[in-house]
Amino acid sequence: MIKRVFIGVIAVLVLMVLIGGAVIVMSGYRQRAQLDIAAVQGTRPQIGKPHTGIFPLVKVAKSVGWKQGESPTPAAGLKVQPFATGLDHPRWLLVVPNGDVLVAETNAPPKPDDTAGVKGWIQTIVMSRAGAGGKSPNRITLLRDTDGDGVADQRSVLLSGLNSPFGMALVGDTLYVADTDALLRFPFKVGETRITAKAQKVVDLPGGTINHHWTKNVIASPDGTKLYVTVGSNSNVGERGMAVEEGRAAIWEVDAKSGSHRIYAYGIRNPNGLGWEPATHTLWTVVNERDELGSDLVPDYLTSVQFGGFYGWPWFYWGTYPDNRPKDPAPDLIEDTSIQPDYALGPHTASLGLAFAAGETLGPAYAAGAFIGQHGSWNRNPPSGYKVVFVRFANGKPVGKPVDVLTGFLDSQGRARGRPVGVAIDKSGGLLVADDVGGAVWRVGAR
Repeated sequence: MIKRVFIGVIAVLVLMVLIGGAVIVMSGYRQRAQLDIAAVQGTRPQIGKPHTGIFPLVKVAKSVGWKQGESPTPAAGLKVQPFATGLDHPRWLLVVPNGDVLVAETNAPPKPDDTAGVKGWIQTIVMSRAGAGGKSPNRITLLRDTDGDGVADQRSVLLSGLNSPFGMALVGDTLYVADTDALLRFPFKVGETRITAKAQKVVDLPGGTINHHWTKNVIASPDGTKLYVTVGSNSNVGERGMAVEEGRAAIWEVDAKSGSHRIYAYGIRNPNGLGWEPATHTLWTVVNERDELGSDLVPDYLTSVQFGGFYGWPWFYWGTYPDNRPKDPAPDLIEDTSIQPDYALGPHTASLGLAFAAGETLGPAYAAGAFIGQHGSWNRNPPSGYKVVFVRFANGKPVGKPVDVLTGFLDSQGRARGRPVGVAIDKSGGLLVADDVGGAVWRVGAR
C-alpha cells in the first residue's frame, strides 16, 4: 500500500513537470535561490548552506526550437548569424586548419541501468522535455564556407556509425574522436570531406550500462604526443558506490601512439571543455558540478588542471566544503589534498563548452579570456545558464565576473529555443556556438 502511494506521488509530480514545467519542492527544500547568481561567480564566490530533501527541485525549460527569423541576442558590438541550420543535435565543434568545421551530431547512448526505476523514469521524461530524448545521430558532419561570408554553403557526412561521439582532435594527418566508450583514430587529410577508413581504437573509455555522464572530450598536447580525455562520473554524488566510478570523474592522459594512459587529475565530477591558455600554455577545463543541494549550490567552475590534482568530488565541493551524501566514506586525509577551483561560473549553469580567445577579432573587450557555453539548468529556480559567457583573463588567470556574449536562448515564457554546448574560434576569428536543441551552429562576429 505504501509503495503504491509513493509511486502515485511520483506520478503526480512528473505530471506537474510535463504539463506546466512546474517546480517540485518537498519539505525542507528551499524553492528559490536566495543569492543572486553573480554572488556565486568569480574567484571568491559566496558558498551558501546546502538544502536537501526527499526529491530534488526540478525546473526544466521545455524545448521549442527557433521560429523562422529568430536568433540569439549578441552583446553590444557583436552580431550573430546562422552558420548552419537543420542539424541533428549538434553538440561539439572542431575547426581544422583550412577553416572546415567538424560538428559532432550526437546524443546519449542506451544506458538501461541509469534509467531504470522510478528515478530513472523521471530522468528520462525530464531529458525528453529538455530536448535530449532522441536517438543519437552518431555522426560527424563537415561544414565548409567556400565564399567566406560566415555561412556554410557545403556540408558532408565525414564519419558515420559512431557511438555517441563528442570530442575531436586533429594531430597532423590523424583525427581522434572520443566515442562514449573508446578513443578512436582515423587517417584524415585536411580538405577531405569523407573518411572511409575503419577506426583504429586507441584506448577503451569507461562506458557500460550506467554511463551516467556519457560525453567524452579530447584535446591534444601542443606537440601532439599526448591526448587528454575527459571522463565524467557515473552518478551525481557517488550514490552508487565508488566501485562503479573506476577511472571516472577524471581527466586522462593518453599516449597518442601506444594508448597507454594514466589519471592526470581526478575528483572532477563532469569535465567537458578543455583548452590550453595561450599565455601560460596551461591546461584548463570547465566542470559541470553536482546537483540537489539547492538553487545556490554548487557552482560549476573553470579551473586550471594540476597533474595529480584532486578536486573534491564526491566528498567535497569548492575545495573543502563537505558533502555527506556519498555512499562510501572519504579516504583518510583526502580533505587535505582537495583543490579549490580557480573560478566559479554559478550554480547549475551546465557549463560545457570552452574556447580561449584568439586576439582582438571580436574587439578588445574579448581579446584575452575564455568563451564558455552554458547548456542551462534543470535544478535551479530561477533558471541559470542558457547562454554563452566570456571570462576575462589577466596574466594567465581569470578576473572579474562573467560577461554575457550570446543570450536569448530562453523565450519570454521560459521555454528553450536553443541550448548552447560547444564553442570554437573559426579561421577568421569568429565565435562558433553549437546549439543542440536549436539544431544550429551560430557564428558571432564583430560589427
